Amino acid sequence: MNVKTIYDNGILTAVLYGEIDHHSARDIRFCIDSEIQKHNPRMLVLDFQRVKFMDSSGIGLIMGRYRMMQLAGGKISLVNVPPHLERIISLSGVRSITM
Repeated sequence: MNVKTIYDNGILTAVLYGEIDHHSARDIRFCIDSEIQKHNPRMLVLDFQRVKFMDSSGIGLIMGRYRMMQLAGGKISLVNVPPHLERIISLSGVRSITM
């Protein structure tokens, strides 16, 4: 699994690892979605510090979690985004919808 989740005081943090591509994104989505349903956090933090590669599946991963949190009245934040991923995230427009 390419994700570790930590829930504390209304904040669910998902620490992402390795590569986020079509295959890994499915498992990551399942894990994060399960934790969101379990805890109903007010904030989801996606930590990208240990992500080495991400394709468009990563953008889909972010957008889907954004919609899920928005429907639940929560927010999403992207943290520790390496420069090589920041460009992809900024060009996609995702940065404008996150904290």
